[in-house]
Amino acid sequence: MSDPSSPEVRPERRWWPRVLLLVAAVLLALTFGITTASVESSLGPHEARYDVTTDDTVTIDLGPLGTLEIDSPLPLTLGARVTVQEIPASVTELNQARTLAALSGDLQSYLQFFSGPEATIQDVARALGVEALERTVLALAALVGGWYLVRFLVGAARRAELHDRVRPHLRAVVVGVVVVALVGTVLTSSLGRRDRPSVSQRASSVFDGTPLEGARVTGRLGGVIDTYGGQVIAELRKNETFYAEANTSLQAAWDERQALLEEPSATGSPSPGASEPAGDEDLLTVVVVSDLHCNVGMAPLIRTVVEGADADLVLDAGDTTINGTSVEQYCVTTFARAVPDGVELVTSPGNHDSAETSTNYARAGATVLDGSVIEVDGLRILGDSDPNETRVGAGGTAQAGKETAAEQAQRLADVACEDDDGVDLLLIHTPAVGQRALEDGCAPAQISGHLHRRYGPERVGRAVRYISSSTAGATLGQPTVGPLNGVAEMTVLRWNPDTRRFVDYQLVQVRPDTTATVSPRLQWPAAIVPPAIGPSPV
Repeated sequence: MSDPSSPEVRPERRWWPRVLLLVAAVLLALTFGITTASVESSLGPHEARYDVTTDDTVTIDLGPLGTLEIDSPLPLTLGARVTVQEIPASVTELNQARTLAALSGDLQSYLQFFSGPEATIQDVARALGVEALERTVLALAALVGGWYLVRFLVGAARRAELHDRVRPHLRAVVVGVVVVALVGTVLTSSLGRRDRPSVSQRASSVFDGTPLEGARVTGRLGGVIDTYGGQVIAELRKNETFYAEANTSLQAAWDERQALLEEPSATGSPSPGASEPAGDEDLLTVVVVSDLHCNVGMAPLIRTVVEGADADLVLDAGDTTINGTSVEQYCVTTFARAVPDGVELVTSPGNHDSAETSTNYARAGATVLDGSVIEVDGLRILGDSDPNETRVGAGGTAQAGKETAAEQAQRLADVACEDDDGVDLLLIHTPAVGQRALEDGCAPAQISGHLHRRYGPERVGRAVRYISSSTAGATLGQPTVGPLNGVAEMTVLRWNPDTRRFVDYQLVQVRPDTTATVSPRLQWPAAIVPPAIGPSPV
């Protein structure tokens, strides 16, 4: 019979209790981290706070209006409470004229949100996950630190004495602690039942056939939704139908054009002055979008073009949002998600964007130009955020930072001219900002947006300038969400890595009647840029 104090059995008695206690600590810390996670984000046109709950319900708290509650899709009994932090004061009174006016003012923003709710859910879920992990680590550190602090305060002699007393019951004590941790975790996930809706609370029929089907409404919000919610849902369905039909038309137009391009007669000798193209498989395919202005309805159509063209790169020439606010985070996330995996997305933020929305765009996967040259599959791109900012309802356009438009134009020209490897493309939002670089002959091509009208491609000095129209169909004085008010445009370019010049382009147009056209491949004008050109005198 072996000695209980022999080295063969000590490791088991020494380590298994600690492992179980560590498991219990991790469970407690994880429970604390998840159930106390809270982040600030947006809900449609409003700022909102998202808190994890354990009542198996997603509750949208609209303050004096009441709440909207739906069954939680989260595992176990986890839910969420969304506290909307800004509600128009006039909506709190069920007066037909005042309430309708308040709702209609935010109608377009609600349409944007419901057209792409996955983006908001993804952003919030990611933020809550990070917050929960941080809180879990802090809680675990506190538990471990507390354990060692108690050990230190008790002292070695007292610990040995206690250990001798507990040793006969050590297994039961450790198992008991683990069981208590597990039971505590389960009980915690059952708390908050008082927040659950009563059985008698009926679901609002307004949401039938939508992602919110089965939602239960409390307080004055029920009256508002029953009276006016149908208008929002009707507009949402109209919006979804429009873009579904437009996407079907676009797919048909693209397939028809591709069939024509594959016919033997569709290929021929290049026009005089054009560069001899490499094989199609060697060309870099680029899709250009611009002035999206939060029209997330166009996101599926962008994906259709990118996938149809088998594009390698998407260029966003700016004004991806309307006002550069934090609540427009879901816009940039939606557009970033429209770009298939493996396809690069590069953007030059416009005057309607902001540092905050650019940060969110980068977090969603976009490369945001910052005044330095980047390279994508051999294509060297230079650009920067627009020097001006425009805030709707806040006095129009003003200088965004210390640098004027003229100063940024000179800086970009200097960077382009001094780059040893050369710049192939200047991607900016406002065309005038790139004028100096074109005049200096230090970039063979420039792509921009801003004007909501297409110009070019046209020669400017020794280079070629192309101004893209709005991919949102944006027209002066009209909203950019809902069915199109104007023609939405995208451009498909092909770039030859051997000659480092663009070869041709195709214009993709979607019209307000949901019809779509795709042009044949049109020759890109030949740029005339000497091998080495220095900057012109200031």
